[in-house]
Amino acid sequence: MKGPIGAYAPKIDGREKITGRARFVADMKLPRMAHAKFLRSPHAHARIKSINLAPALAIPGVYGACIGEELPRRYGVIPVAQDETALALGKVRYIGEPIVCIAAVDEDTARRACNAVEVEYEALEPVFTIEDALNPAKPVIHDEARKPSNVLRRVFQDYGKVDDALAGAHLLVESTYEYPGSTHVPLESHAALARLEPDGKLTLWSSTQNPHYVHRDVAKALGMRDADIRLIKPAVGAGYGGKCDPFCTDICAAYLAKKLGRPVRIVLEREEVFYAHRGRHPTRMWLKMGFSAEGAITAIDFKAWAEGGAYASYGVVTSYYLGVFMTLPYKLENYRFESHRLYTNKPPCGPKRGHGAIQPRFALEMHLDKAAAKLGLSPVEIRQRNLIEANSETCNGLRITSVGIKECIERVVEASGFRTRHGKLGPNRGLGLAASAYMCGALHPVYQNEMPHSAVQIKIDRSGEVTLFSGTADIGQGSNHMLAALAANELGLRPEDVRVIEADTSLTPVDLGSYSSRVTFMAGNACLAAVRPLRDKIAAAVATKFATETSSIDFGPDGVGTDTSRVSWVDAVWLAEEKFGPLIQGGGYTPPKIGSRFRRQSVGPSPAYSFTAQVAEVTVDPETGVVTVDKVWVAHDCGKVLNLAIVEGQIEGCVYMGVGEAMSEEQSYQQGRVRAPSLLEYKIPTVHECPEIVVFPVESNDPEGPLGAKEAGEGPQLSTAPAIANAIHDATGLWMEQPPFTPERVLKALERKQRGRA
Repeated sequence: MKGPIGAYAPKIDGREKITGRARFVADMKLPRMAHAKFLRSPHAHARIKSINLAPALAIPGVYGACIGEELPRRYGVIPVAQDETALALGKVRYIGEPIVCIAAVDEDTARRACNAVEVEYEALEPVFTIEDALNPAKPVIHDEARKPSNVLRRVFQDYGKVDDALAGAHLLVESTYEYPGSTHVPLESHAALARLEPDGKLTLWSSTQNPHYVHRDVAKALGMRDADIRLIKPAVGAGYGGKCDPFCTDICAAYLAKKLGRPVRIVLEREEVFYAHRGRHPTRMWLKMGFSAEGAITAIDFKAWAEGGAYASYGVVTSYYLGVFMTLPYKLENYRFESHRLYTNKPPCGPKRGHGAIQPRFALEMHLDKAAAKLGLSPVEIRQRNLIEANSETCNGLRITSVGIKECIERVVEASGFRTRHGKLGPNRGLGLAASAYMCGALHPVYQNEMPHSAVQIKIDRSGEVTLFSGTADIGQGSNHMLAALAANELGLRPEDVRVIEADTSLTPVDLGSYSSRVTFMAGNACLAAVRPLRDKIAAAVATKFATETSSIDFGPDGVGTDTSRVSWVDAVWLAEEKFGPLIQGGGYTPPKIGSRFRRQSVGPSPAYSFTAQVAEVTVDPETGVVTVDKVWVAHDCGKVLNLAIVEGQIEGCVYMGVGEAMSEEQSYQQGRVRAPSLLEYKIPTVHECPEIVVFPVESNDPEGPLGAKEAGEGPQLSTAPAIANAIHDATGLWMEQPPFTPERVLKALERKQRGRA
């Protein structure tokens, strides 16, 4: 029988998902449960002069309401940016900001009650653009915090001798790029259900991907001890970063449940999800690069301005992510970047798949193709001449372990016929190449501590049942299966023989959550740290029975023992419990200390990095401007394939989302109002727009990853948009420096090109 690692196998929770038996928050109903809705601001920036709840509370079926003054404690997932309250307090900062939360017998009654609330506003001048946010004459959005400006965070880092290297470069390439904001569009909207227990404690069910951080912030907002709130994450219908923050749904459901003494459930409508947002930051970028005559990168000078919306969210981290990963996957001695994360009167931006690294990757990979064209090199050559090597360190202090980027590039170039077809497909057809790198978990937690980032507990019952307790958040990416497969592989079992109990703060140990592609690397290592001592105990007990060495004992589907003497799995467990007592073991993972060479290296260093290369093939209709992405070849260095089906699915999902951002997705606004707050208007690719995707998993076997594994859930998206942009240039000669590449933008660019020729 083939072991569970590397196999193309269904997920252990797949059956309940496809049969509809999985329970999401919106499926949960409790006795006496109230339904709550929000009244939201119609203004982008205004002071709240008065709120009259009386007309709403007089409606039959309304149980109660809460306003910002009842929840005045400021919170935020990043300790240095605590600027958010559950409901608007004193003033509103974006259209759609929640002001009042009302609980009623049903959603319709709650909705009618919200419409009956009387609010008096004093309109204030809004701040809508990057220019507005940088203008000292404009109002300061968070004036009560005595912030001197609308710049949340400015980061400046300088390595090597950038100016000298640029001055001595054979070729300088300089351009400005714009990358649009976009939102996550998970199938499940944000939802929360809270219940006050008889002992005065609260139970909160939340559709979150960061149970630990949400647990802490809900307790803070309510003024309760962490131990008095139990947070449970049920099935979650995806997040992509959009469910990392604590949301008003979590805090208001918990507060109203406590205030009213009855369960309260809040499920956002689809339009409200666009206001909750926390998606991609719209970013303006200026990039200047120097090259030698042979195509070596001599220096990079980079500036970025990210429009972040009304609240900080993960924006402090974003300001670093916009620059720290640009040194990968290439060798570089001289590098400088400056970034600004700005406040504006729009829904707050936050972490979206490939958080902060997508935008600069778009600029860098287009820049490489521009330089290659000027130097007479192919896009393949200029990348291959600059690739970073294993067991090295970047100029900004990132420690590199395993590297599979060379094989990734070779795989997609060979499969697509890039060397023989690039520039030769004929009019309006083209191929584009791009490469990228991403992290396998953040080196530091968002609040300072020296505790493990992931912990796993495993209990083996004398019945032979294996139960694994983990605080991780499976949001569809397959982390439950990953943990079960790692444990099963050590014990000679099947993944379905391991029961995974996840994300319940009263049952499971702390895990920091599903973000920054950390779960496989960190929780996977914690799992191995927990299961291997148990395996050793079982092996020792069986070895004693057979009077042999522990090293001669193996585990398999036919039991435990040697080639000549074996016992069943259950008998082996009995022997171990008789010898050692209860078979219960915990394990944790804390990443190594990295990045101490330079100041402010708390954001960016990771225990390992994944690498990706993509080739996109496109067809451009010069009459309509319509770009069709025909095919994408993608190779991703995931370290070690733990489950082929999950790895391929994650890579395909990344490319799909990248195609959406490149071709159609943009969270755009008109005077601060979301222009397309529905799935009829916000255009994500359907099956008809999604190209054929050919996936090549590449195994570099990272020395520190669990069985050699690295991430596969975010990194593959980074190179999709620039690969498509470079393909459009190959097809038309156009450098499209601002996604999405809509027919209108392409047609206008073609017309400008024709006028230039004329």
